[in-house]
Amino acid sequence: MFEDPFQNRASFEAYLQRKEESQDPLYYSIVENASGDAIGWAAYMRMEPLHRVIEVGSIMFSPRIQRTVGATEAMYIMAKHAFEDMNYRRYEWKCDALNMPSRRAALRLGFTYEGLFRQHMVVKGRNRDTAWYAMLDSEWPARKRAFEQWLDPANFDATGKQRISLSELNHVNL
Repeated sequence: MFEDPFQNRASFEAYLQRKEESQDPLYYSIVENASGDAIGWAAYMRMEPLHRVIEVGSIMFSPRIQRTVGATEAMYIMAKHAFEDMNYRRYEWKCDALNMPSRRAALRLGFTYEGLFRQHMVVKGRNRDTAWYAMLDSEWPARKRAFEQWLDPANFDATGKQRISLSELNHVNL
């Protein structure tokens, strides 16, 4: 994240208020159905309706949702909304090139690596290289099938272990 640690609760609440009022990035709370608790957020960013390009980013998952079916479902819902309801043709994912978990997540979710933008920005006083990924509307039907097959309860055994990975399904559905 671009922000430094918050000094107190008031500064954190002011930060959340700015996110709530923002239109680009447009933030969504990720809410756990069972409890109704907000357990994360993600945003649509750099929305370019003229070119029908949108980015997903500024993703923050609390430990309760990290590496869960719910985390994947949240990303599926956002991609589906971008392609099917908002009619975007290009859905982008960008991250710090040093953030290997984010890079692995992009590939697992079906994004294609497009390259490295060297010294793309300065974050917290250091040059940041940015890894760029994208998913296209022409790829969405296959990615959607993979998401839906993976999210199907039949894909999980009695202990909750997946039978086939989303990465494998993305390759099968090409």
